[in-house]
Amino acid sequence: MAIIRKRGQGVLKAVAAAGARLGRPDGHGRGALAGYGALAVADLMAVARSPRGPRRAAKPLLMPVLAAHVLRRRPDTSAPVPKPLVAGLAFAAAGDTALLFDEHEPAFLLGMAAFLGTQVSYTAGLARLGALRGIARNPWPAVGCLGGWAVVNALLAPTLDRQLRLPVAGYSLALALMGATALGVGGKVAAGATAFLASDLLIGLQAAGRELPSREAHEVLIMAGYLFAQYLITSGWLEHFENGQSAA
Repeated sequence: MAIIRKRGQGVLKAVAAAGARLGRPDGHGRGALAGYGALAVADLMAVARSPRGPRRAAKPLLMPVLAAHVLRRRPDTSAPVPKPLVAGLAFAAAGDTALLFDEHEPAFLLGMAAFLGTQVSYTAGLARLGALRGIARNPWPAVGCLGGWAVVNALLAPTLDRQLRLPVAGYSLALALMGATALGVGGKVAAGATAFLASDLLIGLQAAGRELPSREAHEVLIMAGYLFAQYLITSGWLEHFENGQSAA
């Protein structure tokens, strides 16, 4: 028993050391970003062949590597971290892993709950980036986003399984609120949120039994939109965050 405990402690220390190396600042984080790109290509190729199964081993690594880019891009360890962004990516990593098994309803709901954490984290963080001021100047994009949520849910809800209707409505409302705040920030963040909305709309259509003739093509579009969305949100967020720090 003591040997097992020591080995377990050794594994935890190794994981912690690896995490520390991944998050060590280098001022640009280009290595982690290149890793994200390579993993994204590998995962999209896997999706095209088989949406589920061991070929999708790269999927759970995508958001941790993108989070490593956020941490490594800092000039030094004393530089602040956009915590809501990192938290959102952590929730997304959990959701990505759960949705590898989304043919089972509990895993689908668990993945949705994890991504709810992503949307709440992003919404709170984007509000700090000035989203509310942007919405106050021009509220119509945000109003349109929330109006789109109402229309899509009214059309899709009757085609969903009854037990999925309330969770899907709640999650999609959180997603729409995130989209609305992202539109208030503008730029890459808004473009990324739009891609996120489009990707999740494709998931909603799939859950309602409406998808492209090729399931693989449908899955590739979902994943490509999601990966591009997370990259745009992250890079745009960092630009706003760093500009705000330099202006402070």
